[in-house]
Amino acid sequence: MFTLFGKRIRLFRPRTIWIRRVVQVVFFALIALISINHTLVANGGGIPFLSSASMHALCPFGGVVTIYQYATTGTFVQHIHEAAFALMVIGFVLAILFGPVFCGWVCPLGTVQEWVSSLGKKFFKRRFNHFVPAKLDSLLRYTRYLVLAWVLYMTATTGTLVFISYDPYNALFNLWSSEVAVGGVIVLAVTLGLSLFVERPWCKYACPYGAVLGISNLFRIFSIRRSETTCKADGACSIMCPMNIAVDTKTTVRDHQCISCLECTSEAICPVAKTVVFSNRGVK
Repeated sequence: MFTLFGKRIRLFRPRTIWIRRVVQVVFFALIALISINHTLVANGGGIPFLSSASMHALCPFGGVVTIYQYATTGTFVQHIHEAAFALMVIGFVLAILFGPVFCGWVCPLGTVQEWVSSLGKKFFKRRFNHFVPAKLDSLLRYTRYLVLAWVLYMTATTGTLVFISYDPYNALFNLWSSEVAVGGVIVLAVTLGLSLFVERPWCKYACPYGAVLGISNLFRIFSIRRSETTCKADGACSIMCPMNIAVDTKTTVRDHQCISCLECTSEAICPVAKTVVFSNRGVK
């Protein structure tokens, strides 16, 4: 038991959402394999049946940045593949149903940030993920919408992938190739460094795709819901939330930062069964 923001908090041993961990590892390994194979193919090696796969074809945000050009000219921005457009549509459908599950379950960059953050948790314990003052944090969370606006504007006006020079996701899977951009490596290094102090700093403060998917939290069909009648208000769900959402003060989580990781639910941390659940209807 300890006190946080004037509330007495009891810590419980979390139960792992193991299927999420498996999905994260699988997608990280898949993207890494495809990226490495792309480099090997360029040098005369690699796996033949994956030879046509590339990072540009596997990034759903590529579909988002090419929407304007596709709507006005019927063509894609240079380097953007049709597969990225298809993945964008799939991502939107999943977000409408379940929220930003891509962010919480699939995105390899989010996974790597979590892995680095596990070290920060060991070093800083209770202070981890609480270094940024609440007022400053609440303002910084909207900067990713500014990044999104800049990326969309620059891509639409130049017809080129301007963001690729700063994209940490692209840098992460091109560190071993000549395609990596210095700007992206710098942003990646800063992101991983901050991950020792803050959970998912890129996701919270800068990710343009996270900004797009985050809007789905306002109207998604399945949401995280809390039963006020059985809730002990011990704050366990809020403490475990990587995005610092005060779950224990809400009946339905509609926060634009929720990534549908389910770490706050009764399946993972809440000591009372069926109190914090992932559902399409209210909890009694």
